[in-house]
Amino acid sequence: MEESELCNWSIIRSILAILQWWSFNVTVIIMNKWIFQKLDFKYPLSVSCIHFICSAIGAYLVIKVLKLKPLIPVETEDHWRRIFPMSFVFCINIVLGNVSLRYIPVSFMQTIKSFTPATTVILQWLVWRKHFDWRIWASLIPIVGGILLTSMTELSFNTFGFCAALFGCLATSTKTILAESLLHGYKFDSINTVYRMAPFATMILAVPAVLLEGSGVIEWLHTCPSLSNSLVIIFGSGVLAFCLNFSIFYVIHSTTAVTFNVAGNLKVAVAVTCSWLIFRNPISDLNAIGCAITLVGCTFYGYTRQMLSQQQPGTPRILRGSTELSPLVNEKLDK
Repeated sequence: MEESELCNWSIIRSILAILQWWSFNVTVIIMNKWIFQKLDFKYPLSVSCIHFICSAIGAYLVIKVLKLKPLIPVETEDHWRRIFPMSFVFCINIVLGNVSLRYIPVSFMQTIKSFTPATTVILQWLVWRKHFDWRIWASLIPIVGGILLTSMTELSFNTFGFCAALFGCLATSTKTILAESLLHGYKFDSINTVYRMAPFATMILAVPAVLLEGSGVIEWLHTCPSLSNSLVIIFGSGVLAFCLNFSIFYVIHSTTAVTFNVAGNLKVAVAVTCSWLIFRNPISDLNAIGCAITLVGCTFYGYTRQMLSQQQPGTPRILRGSTELSPLVNEKLDK
């Protein structure tokens, strides 16, 4: 009886973890789009900088004040040799996501972000000369096909936003790949990652944000009809962005890798649906089909990767000069 109750509680905890992760993720995406479109605050660098500041403060409170998570120590020289380069890529990744959200609908942006597995494999193949099992390449076909169909039929297509989202995928893949070498020996969870990287990211982005968007932000502050409410929404999105990192940590420890993969793809579907209900951006039938194909492809890719990683003990994961059965991707972490 106790074992059955424990199993039921584990299932309930996994469901609750996934639901709160979905809630924070979708809310942050919708709020960012609302800031750009409804509040007319068209400054993605400034929004990203606010997110970094809120995340740095939140991580400090969690680790240093509330002591909900232990601080993972880092060697002094590694702050600049390892953490700073990762923070730079981390910063570029977040900024490109917000820039793309400024110019294209949430549905299109989320679909393009699903291209990340393909860019990760391609980068490792081209730059790091790694080879993959043919099943990995086959699993990428529906992802690439779905992205192409979605892009060709997108009614609100914007070249700049599309390029920003695509380069955001490359930045995400680069961050994931570099993490293997730069953070080797450090087992960072999402909270410690934010604690270490958010201050650096703020430092990197602050000057460009002031130089490129400072005058526009000042003008917006003087012309905004409902300034206090707008600022609450903008800074609220930053607080929720940190809560999203905390929720990722919770869901990772409450679900299996397969469940996380499926839930992550369903999360994209939820975000697309919610954004359409709120912003009513036009979506054609072929566009919806392309999005669906992409999500199914991502699920199939995750299943293939998980299947190949569960080889019989003793089977080598990497065959040098031949085939690497599973690409280096973020095993369970979302961005």
